[in-house]
Amino acid sequence: MSSSDYDHRTAFLGDWGTFQKTVFFLLCSSIIPNGFTGLSIVFIGDTPPHHCHIPAGVNITAEWKNVSIPIEANGRASECSRYKLDVLKSHSDRGLVPWVDVNVSAIEQERCVDGWEYDRETYVSTIVTEWDLVCSDDWKAPLTSSLFFCGVLIGSFISGQLSDRFGRKIVLFLTMGVQTIFTLIQVFSPSWVVFCSLFFVVGMGQISNYVAAFVLGMEILSLPVRIIYSTVGVCIFFSFGYMVLPLVAYFIRGWRMLLLALTLPGFLYIPLWWIVPESPRWLLSQGRVDEAEAILRDAARRNGIKAPEEIFPPSQPRDKAGTMQPHNLCDLVRSSNIRTITILLCLVWMTLSIGYFALSLNTSNLYGNPYLNCFFSAAVEVPAYIISWLMFRYLPRRLCLFFTLSLGGTVLLFIHLLPQHMNYVAISLEMLGKFGVTTAFAIVYAFTAELYPTVLRNTAMGACSMASRIGSISAPYFIYFGGYHRALPYILIGTLSVLSGLLSLLLPESLDMPLPETISHMQTITGCKMRRSSYSLTTARAEEEHMSNPNDGLGAEISKL
Repeated sequence: MSSSDYDHRTAFLGDWGTFQKTVFFLLCSSIIPNGFTGLSIVFIGDTPPHHCHIPAGVNITAEWKNVSIPIEANGRASECSRYKLDVLKSHSDRGLVPWVDVNVSAIEQERCVDGWEYDRETYVSTIVTEWDLVCSDDWKAPLTSSLFFCGVLIGSFISGQLSDRFGRKIVLFLTMGVQTIFTLIQVFSPSWVVFCSLFFVVGMGQISNYVAAFVLGMEILSLPVRIIYSTVGVCIFFSFGYMVLPLVAYFIRGWRMLLLALTLPGFLYIPLWWIVPESPRWLLSQGRVDEAEAILRDAARRNGIKAPEEIFPPSQPRDKAGTMQPHNLCDLVRSSNIRTITILLCLVWMTLSIGYFALSLNTSNLYGNPYLNCFFSAAVEVPAYIISWLMFRYLPRRLCLFFTLSLGGTVLLFIHLLPQHMNYVAISLEMLGKFGVTTAFAIVYAFTAELYPTVLRNTAMGACSMASRIGSISAPYFIYFGGYHRALPYILIGTLSVLSGLLSLLLPESLDMPLPETISHMQTITGCKMRRSSYSLTTARAEEEHMSNPNDGLGAEISKL
């Protein structure tokens, strides 16, 4: 059964009854834990100020103990070295006075062989303080985040296949359980290796339940509602979860108790199993017509509507799409036109993922209160998603993408030009940069779906999503570069964003154009001129009588705005 035929036969339910409202808000609410679980590493993996530990049993005077840590060129105490304790003890025992009798800076230094002392003003504990992920082991901190995103990459591959085979509902609740249970087990991690292994699985569960909830809502809700659901609903509820994170972390400063507090809400979603239905579309695709009808009749009952005696015909005609020529990943690079579009979009997706996650993970490194900075970083996403929806509805797609990418990149490049004392201006510019990147990210999803034909749309979205995951895996190391130079992350992210914005102008325009059905219908790369192909609305309407496709994705719905 085609998508349009299904919509016609279920139109008796209406668009916004009790059933649709329940499904909309419950599925959106299931996204909330994704917001605070995925970005919890901002607090549980932060590195507080630290210096070498001086054992209490070392018998040196207070004067020598106060100068035992070298002062670096930037005026800060060294984090990874100290003056040799046996030399300091020798000078102390002889009654010498530092800087008067001895040039302290000339004393030989040694590594922090007795461990470190950490500032406890902001955090009681983090995984960094517990397992000493500093100095020679500081590479482990960004690797922790990267392994989570590796899990997201693997999860994005398998979630679609699992949900197509076993159903949207069971995969949604199973992966929500995986995310919740494995996060709970993380609380008791005895080592960094165990923590990272569990974090990898949490990443797999997080993206899988996000995708399952997204697809389930798209297939249950009617066209007008699923447009709002896909463009604004799930995104804003993710932001709500993101905003909850700093509020909880402010009151719970130990990483184990923080993870426990973030895990417990996951168990509140268990009753939803008896409220949220399976996708009738998926049931029909599996030949389970009676179950699909039972769900729709129950939906009609909740809406106070009488369902027709026969919702679906006794026998479903064979889908004509099954006789079409199959397409695969190689088709994305087969011709020069589609190859260029694919390369450009993959670069844009990768840049946006780097920018979004690097700026999100960097909030704890900003001047001022890390909890407040994280909240602002989350709150700025709400207007970004609303603006992206409005821009996508009325303005040319590639100009929207160019403007938002250029805005985000330009303001980030300005940060390194600011004097050191203008910290609050730098934070404001970073939040504006996050706004631009988030808006562009929301736009590029739908723009990508509009550019590719129906026969390749899902494959193309998967390829671009994979490029995005590669960007998110590398994002923590952009923050790591900030340890070498404060402005380096902003210069790199800003430059990539501006260049990607310029490259986006080379993409074809899709505003007011019908969705291409075949590769021959795709728009052609024509530089920066907004030329259109001969595939027009008239042509599309003429072909609609001969072609139908039940699997149009997010872009297919958004393009009808």
